[in-house]
Amino acid sequence: MDVQVADGPAAAEAGRWTVGDLHVHTWQSDDTQQISTLDQVLAKAFDRFGLDWVAISDHLRLSSYDNAGNKLPAQIPFSEGMAKYQVPRIKALQAGGKYADKTIFASAEWDMPAHDHGNVGILTDSPMSDAALKAVSQFEYLFTNRDAALFPAADVAAWGPKAGTGYNTHAETMQAVAWLKKNYPATSYLQINHPSRNPGKYTIAQLREMNDLAPDIVFSLEGMVGNQMEPDRGGYNSAYLDANLPSRTYGGVDYLVAKLGGTWDALLSEGRRIWNVADSDYHFTTSQGLYSSGYAPGEYAKNHLFGDIKDPKSLLAAMRAGRLFAVNGDLIDALDFRVEGSKGAGRMGSELAAAAGEELRITVRFRSPERNNFEYQLGSGLYANVKPVVDHIDLIAGDVTGREQPGTPGYDRATNPSTRVVKRFTRADWKLDAEGYYAASFTVKAGANQYFRLRGTNLGTDVPGETANGEPLPDARTEGNDNVARFNAINARNYADLWFYSNPVFVKVAAK
Repeated sequence: MDVQVADGPAAAEAGRWTVGDLHVHTWQSDDTQQISTLDQVLAKAFDRFGLDWVAISDHLRLSSYDNAGNKLPAQIPFSEGMAKYQVPRIKALQAGGKYADKTIFASAEWDMPAHDHGNVGILTDSPMSDAALKAVSQFEYLFTNRDAALFPAADVAAWGPKAGTGYNTHAETMQAVAWLKKNYPATSYLQINHPSRNPGKYTIAQLREMNDLAPDIVFSLEGMVGNQMEPDRGGYNSAYLDANLPSRTYGGVDYLVAKLGGTWDALLSEGRRIWNVADSDYHFTTSQGLYSSGYAPGEYAKNHLFGDIKDPKSLLAAMRAGRLFAVNGDLIDALDFRVEGSKGAGRMGSELAAAAGEELRITVRFRSPERNNFEYQLGSGLYANVKPVVDHIDLIAGDVTGREQPGTPGYDRATNPSTRVVKRFTRADWKLDAEGYYAASFTVKAGANQYFRLRGTNLGTDVPGETANGEPLPDARTEGNDNVARFNAINARNYADLWFYSNPVFVKVAAK
């Protein structure tokens, strides 16, 4: 996929725009309903939905099946299944020419002590090498409740005592982050998945603590969550009480990111490079005519990422750089968002230097595809040929006031009161340019240190049950006794409520 023009005249830059998914399960996970073999998942991701890169992220638990869905004689640690089955099959496919131009690697979804799930990628200097696979095995031995007898005795002797006892404390999670930082500081990551799915799983102080310890490892939040085919959107199925409103999705987006001036904005207000991503969390779409879970990789959720991406390590470097926008339902497929001043241009994930009082020109260019993947009858393969249409795009700004310090009240601050919508672009503002992109611009004066980010939707600003004054409302449960009708209603719900979020551009203001 080549949409180089999506970010304007970038011919001199090393890199291109790519699309991918960091959170994908196969049959080797214990909750995929024994449906999705590795080959089937890769075919959906690459052959059907045109992704450029995928991280397979099966659960770091006991595994009962190999990559092709064959039942194993006995359960094994997933790291063993990764080494014996998953990685050899990925390598064989690519060596044979299948997906040779794609970036694929194996990661694992870890049950984080005291928290929810996190994707752990350990690439080492040679991703998916014997050394990398051994590192994943050591991580599983140290930081899960797997019995030591499940691992080779020589490895256990070399690795020493297990790191935890109950595997249920934040301190144990911090031990794991510290281990990644000590051993793989530049070649590992821990992504926080569906952070608000279950009430009380994270405090902002804990998120700050993880990022403080290892900012190059804990730098991404899955704000645009997968499992969108669940009746409770995203699988956010805590009781529908007012107290649990922070554990709902809002337009399919975790409250942590969707709330204007909320947790993500609080983290950005410190200048933290913490990025939002969109993933499928694919297990299966429907099963046995009874259950539904999520869309295939690339079908609904996409990360659009710019970088010089050739392999897993360069993909990780691009992710850290943060030139990324995340989108559901292909609301847009290209975005040029830049803040320009006298000293150059800042793009998503970067910082622009400016003088106090200087005029900054903010440019937004975007494109939508001719159709998305909406099917009137889910699973029919017959697309409804619906062209997604952006109703409005919000330019959001927030002040950057500096790092909060551990032990102070500010370390528990989960809001950024300065966050505001400074401009709402509508079709009255943008014009179609010669390259087929809608373009609009806005001028502001540089004041204090701040950041700018974008949020866009196909919905109007006041749609009953969906938005109020432009803000997304909590998603309701989609119910029904007829299974097929329910599946189709969930699918229609999701495609009627589309959003994209960009990563921020930071502006560092120097006094006159």
